[in-house]
Amino acid sequence: MLLFKKAFHEGLVNGTITLTFRRWEKPHVRAGGRYRCHPIGVLEVEAIHSVAVRTIGADDAKKAGFPSLEALLAYLGELGPLDDSTAVYRVELHHGGDGDRVALALEDTLTAEDVRDITAKLAKMDGKKPWTKKTLSLIENHPRVAASKLAPRLGRETSDFKAHVVKLKKLGLTQSFEVGYEIAPRGRAYLEARRRRP
Repeated sequence: MLLFKKAFHEGLVNGTITLTFRRWEKPHVRAGGRYRCHPIGVLEVEAIHSVAVRTIGADDAKKAGFPSLEALLAYLGELGPLDDSTAVYRVELHHGGDGDRVALALEDTLTAEDVRDITAKLAKMDGKKPWTKKTLSLIENHPRVAASKLAPRLGRETSDFKAHVVKLKKLGLTQSFEVGYEIAPRGRAYLEARRRRP
């Protein structure tokens, strides 16, 4: 697991944060590794190097989500005495999707059998009170809108709405973000296939 404070989550998901600096005694991650970062999903490490503080620049601070180099150094200084020669780990990374279901969610080439299978699973989830079609449509039309704002549109409590979206996520149809959801590539392919039906 790779932990970040909530203030950094949005930047990690939208790609504006691509660096982090850590004062570890030894590396806690490796290049090529995938690490959970609750609640935003998975972070993929591209590279990790031990560097001296004096080599860190203002651009690095911005890529790490700090407004200035001074702010980054102040943050690193909270963890112990800091000077130009202090060694820290420079970790290059990017958001790798919504956990272990990211690979499924990115599969956007569906066979007719895939479409039938998804349709059958959604029908089973609907039971006697259909909700899947309306929920998918709502997310499609209102991407990255907070669950607390979407739930009332379907007459649901926020927690109940989130629980239902998790079921759609397990099928690879939706993806979660720091705020709200989006239809995943697999979900878009499914919806387009259903719309093409005569």
